[in-house]
Amino acid sequence: MVKFFKYMLATFAGGIVAAFVFIILLVIILSAVAASGDTEVKIKENTILVLNLEGQIVDRVVENPFEDAMANLSGQASVEGLNRLLANIEKAKRDDNIVGIVLETGLLTAGYATIEEIRDALIDFKTTGKFIYSFSPIYTQKGYYMASVCDKLYLNPSGMVDLKGMYAERTFFKGTLDKLGVEMQIVRHGEFKSAVEPFTLKEMSKPARLQTEVYLNSMWNHVKVKLAEARGVEPDLIDNVADQMPLFKDPQLLMDNGLIDGLKYKDEFIEEIKEITETEAKDDLNAVKSSKYAKVYVPREGKGFVKDKIAVIYAQGAIDGGSQDGIQSDDLSKTIRKARRDSSIKAIVLRVNSPGGSALGSEIIWREVKLAKEVKPVIVSMGDVAASGGYYIACAADQIVASPTTLTGSIGIFGMIPNADKMTKKIGLSFDGVKTNEFSDMPSLTRPFRREEKALMQAYVERGYDLFIGRCADGRETTKEAIDEIGQGRVWSGSNAIDNKLIDALGGLNSAIELAKEAAELEKYRLVELPKIPDPIEQLLKDLSGEAKMFIGKSIMGEEYKYLETLESLRNGHQIQARMPYMVEIQ
Repeated sequence: MVKFFKYMLATFAGGIVAAFVFIILLVIILSAVAASGDTEVKIKENTILVLNLEGQIVDRVVENPFEDAMANLSGQASVEGLNRLLANIEKAKRDDNIVGIVLETGLLTAGYATIEEIRDALIDFKTTGKFIYSFSPIYTQKGYYMASVCDKLYLNPSGMVDLKGMYAERTFFKGTLDKLGVEMQIVRHGEFKSAVEPFTLKEMSKPARLQTEVYLNSMWNHVKVKLAEARGVEPDLIDNVADQMPLFKDPQLLMDNGLIDGLKYKDEFIEEIKEITETEAKDDLNAVKSSKYAKVYVPREGKGFVKDKIAVIYAQGAIDGGSQDGIQSDDLSKTIRKARRDSSIKAIVLRVNSPGGSALGSEIIWREVKLAKEVKPVIVSMGDVAASGGYYIACAADQIVASPTTLTGSIGIFGMIPNADKMTKKIGLSFDGVKTNEFSDMPSLTRPFRREEKALMQAYVERGYDLFIGRCADGRETTKEAIDEIGQGRVWSGSNAIDNKLIDALGGLNSAIELAKEAAELEKYRLVELPKIPDPIEQLLKDLSGEAKMFIGKSIMGEEYKYLETLESLRNGHQIQARMPYMVEIQ
């Protein structure tokens, strides 16, 4: 009894402490929200814009004090937004107070298409004559690709550059499922629709290997050529150095081949920045971070508070996948519909960064894109991935713009239902029931498909695929047969896609906005980003439990948390999917 009261008292005390800490944290966060506000920030002359790109980069950043506080507590970098980065770089180009940019890209992990857009903006920034410098103790391959555009790229004397080419790997679960006694029952259309292969095979099929080789080599060739251009060397030299695995070689190898500009310590780098900005050695550099610089106002010609608008609508994540961060078809459809009906919005740019998801959800969104196109220009900007359902919702647009390293296509659908009959027998479970009609117990997870059930599912998938290629054929003004020839679930890079006429132009978000401006015949306009972001405090209170769950999950699982999110989206998603063959992360 004494132990019982001790445990009860300890639990009670722990609850009080946890509640107290939670309240303190909440007060701090709410104070941060109130303090941040929309107050305009002033910066001094001779200021450097510091871009820390080592955290997560999403298409659209949402100012979230709770997330920022959690990031600070965990020591992780705050989430950055491509929209904010592009706007800040363009603004810094016009800002007389900004003399240059310092990049912190060493551990960059963003997708290659996202990197491409930021990289292009930095190249444009350099036309002003302002400098861009970078320093890091270690560069990932992505970080090095970004930093290669710099006027000066420095590495710690004992540092490393992970330049080694690209590799794409898949995880196969067939052996594990066999041991558990679980059979995955598959219905699909498309020779290359390999999303189901991890559950049915132990290695890549020939079609899956072929498509991966094609798009991976296309991406590497693009990156290799751009690296060579930036460093003033031949593309073959990039391959030659990559084959030597410079990560484990003396950094002098990089110096000798002209791939870096010098080996310096951080203090030496800072000293050089002070010299070129004519800052006294005893003084601190004037520097501003991206999040703070976003609140600096710099007037720009041709834009501003005018009536005519171009709406940038963000569609990021799995479609109807059950994740709060994904695309909900009803919500996105409503956003597009409102933009269509708003007479002040003269054109729409739909920013798609999605591996797909629910076939039905994709069809719902497609309909709203088609209706919008009938009354105003609709331009699609593709991010790192816009494939399967992501391509479905894009195909009706007037024009589609993608990066050379965007992954797109994957035109196909599949259905997947597990049969755990053997597993349940292993552990002694049995099932019995009563039904009123022939298919009342369909689908069942505890028995295999009956022949007529599989036929029904296959027919449904075939109809779905025919509808999918029909939508693509209408949108791309071609035939179903032509789409089927490059479809069948096959994934393409952006460079491949323009050759296959799946897209219209290579470029990023800014390119798509420019096309929208031209299509709407606008001289002056202002951008509006949709859907609208709720009030920060309201959003904080609404998402508190979700953010806490994500923070705890990431703290425990680290980078592997993304696999849990994928499994959750599959668990909560629709049975018939227009989804990428696998979760792609090119290193």
